[in-house]
Amino acid sequence: MKYIGIDYGDARVGIATADGTGFLASANCTLNVSGMRDACQKTVLKIKELGGTAVVLGLPKNMDGSESFRAEKTYAFAEMLKNELDIEIIFVDERLSTVQAYTYLNITEFNGKKRKKVIDALSAQIILQSFLDKKNAEKK
Repeated sequence: MKYIGIDYGDARVGIATADGTGFLASANCTLNVSGMRDACQKTVLKIKELGGTAVVLGLPKNMDGSESFRAEKTYAFAEMLKNELDIEIIFVDERLSTVQAYTYLNITEFNGKKRKKVIDALSAQIILQSFLDKKNAEKK
């Protein structure tokens, strides 16, 4: 199975991929988008290009575990993807993924305008890696 990690946003969509072993996620790219329809079209093209067979989509949650106000948009985006692709979509709690990404960028002193170009792809990588880690731990 070829997993594609997605961090969906109104202006940018972060994309990550899992390696062939299903153990390691890597940031791939950030798609600049204008609205949900554009985000869907560009994401579908990228999934096809990468040969994705399953999508791991970050689901926005509040700190108490309840779904955030953005969850509804994420579900709508997932429905659009399903209408375009016959693909499994797996929702993963994305709480603190962007905070972790910013922390990593701070530690590595990755500053300035470059941050905006990579933060969403790095968040997608964190989302996908958390899924892979959980899936692989369950195998043991």
